[in-house]
Amino acid sequence: MPTFTFSETTTATPQSVLDALTDFGPQRSKLFPNSADKYLEVHAKTATTADVTEGSSGVWERLHYDWSDPHRIHLRTVDSNTWSNKSGHEWVLTPQVRGTRVDVTVIRDPKNLRGRVVGGLLLRFTGRRLIGGQLRSLLTGLE
Repeated sequence: MPTFTFSETTTATPQSVLDALTDFGPQRSKLFPNSADKYLEVHAKTATTADVTEGSSGVWERLHYDWSDPHRIHLRTVDSNTWSNKSGHEWVLTPQVRGTRVDVTVIRDPKNLRGRVVGGLLLRFTGRRLIGGQLRSLLTGLE
């Protein structure tokens, strides 16, 4: 089960990072390239949770977002055409003197052949660079 961990520091506030992470509007794909408008569907949203389908390039997942603790955001995979429900993300936002330390853990548990190909081959060899680059790009966009 590929698991990736990343740590970045940004001058953006924890609230700015949380706001970006939980903004499911039409501009989402500009900050999150893996959330193409074609796949984006908000099924439900409250003040601290959301049930959202997102994806790109033929891979989609329905995620349950929970930010009841605004410094620890959990994204749990509910359904996907690629990943099992053991997959998900955790974002930890730690305030710094000037900005935020962002620690992200991404867990990818394949549920089928597509997941084994994407997770086992593509992510195993390019995942760290790809996901890490997307995180850095997101944080740069918020600064």
